[in-house]
Amino acid sequence: MKFSKMHGCGNDYIYVNCFEENVEEPEKVSVVVSDRHKGIGSDGLVLIMPSNKADFRMRIFNADGSEAMMCGNATRCIGKYVYDMGLTEKTDITLETNSGIKYLTLTVGNDNKISLVRVDMGKAILEPKNIPVKADGDRFIHQPVEVDGKVWNMTCVSMGNPHSVIFTDNIDSLDLERNGEKFENHEIFPNRVNTEFVEVIDSKTLKMRVWERGSGETFACGTGACATVVASVLNGICKYDEEVLVHLRGGDLRITYCSDGTVFMTGTAEYICGGEVPDEYINTKKENVICRN
Repeated sequence: MKFSKMHGCGNDYIYVNCFEENVEEPEKVSVVVSDRHKGIGSDGLVLIMPSNKADFRMRIFNADGSEAMMCGNATRCIGKYVYDMGLTEKTDITLETNSGIKYLTLTVGNDNKISLVRVDMGKAILEPKNIPVKADGDRFIHQPVEVDGKVWNMTCVSMGNPHSVIFTDNIDSLDLERNGEKFENHEIFPNRVNTEFVEVIDSKTLKMRVWERGSGETFACGTGACATVVASVLNGICKYDEEVLVHLRGGDLRITYCSDGTVFMTGTAEYICGGEVPDEYINTKKENVICRN
């Protein structure tokens, strides 16, 4: 299996061109290749596929084998991949994801490679039943939730996948490795949840750490950064239609939450390396893989 490894703000995935490759049991393959000691090492596996609805289609699998709805950092990497690898000459492309069509605008640098990608992420989903979160009402903003004996005030947003956003201080000292799974698997989230811990710098600057369902703490999460800015506007911290700089552990993203509910994300994407994994190795290793449903 030929692959490319790319990252968006440190959120790294293994990308496979399924115009040329056929990946059987991608859930199990994701577990094998994502292993950072016995595999290639990544936050998951992304398949770049043909689409009858858009220019390209994306399927994405977490490191535990569960399939995600979409990933903001991966969409930017796909934009760079399909242009740099000659799969398209267009700089405005559409991408089919499990949470709908995303619209990408590509900026070409002096080296004729993509230097920046802007993604129309669609409209934020705020109704609890559609996020989903088990709660009454039409919004879930700054609501107290007890996790591991401590009460946290959460704001819940879906960007095609569920997010709980928590504003707090000193996020660098948080022990996410110990507590992250307890947020992810809390009983009020029927499909599990991604959790963002956010420190407010000022009305246009936020700092964020993220625990992603199925992958643990990652260096960045594009949909999480979008959800964070949406939550910051809903909590009166930031303003509609103003670009907000979000500092993540792997880099920065610029997010705008428009008054019509649409969210735009702008950031870089980086190619790391490419290579091949023998089919024999993948098939042998995936025999004993148990994936998270």
